[in-house]
Amino acid sequence: MRHDDLGDVWCSVARTWSVIGERWTMMILRECFRGERRYEHFRSKLGLGANVLNDRLRVLTAEGVLDRVRYQDAPARHEYRLTAKGADLYPVLVALMRWGDAYETDVPPVRLVHRTCGHEAAPRLTCAHCAEPVSWREMTAEFEPEAW
Repeated sequence: MRHDDLGDVWCSVARTWSVIGERWTMMILRECFRGERRYEHFRSKLGLGANVLNDRLRVLTAEGVLDRVRYQDAPARHEYRLTAKGADLYPVLVALMRWGDAYETDVPPVRLVHRTCGHEAAPRLTCAHCAEPVSWREMTAEFEPEAW
């Protein structure tokens, strides 16, 4: 199955990966969560060629993850802002970062600090009902009949 075909599969993981699973997409989103919005920043920080960056930004705007907003008229220049749909990817980015901190580096390059209390944050998956932490072993998946 081709990457492009994942968007047609009735599986939320497959459909999500069809949007964010391309090599540079999460790196662009990482920069957005850092407050960056400008094309030239993405290009210089990530070292991307214009063709790759243009394609990633096109997909992210077409999918409603980013909004393309004009900030200058002459010459026309645009910036890319996270939408609510894009902001909802923050826990995904944090989960990937925590995995990388645990398995891919000896010293984590970033520390997340909770602004409200000033302490280091350790985000975790919890049950929406009882607020207890959950892991994959404590979950049961109930599939729809035609789900992949």
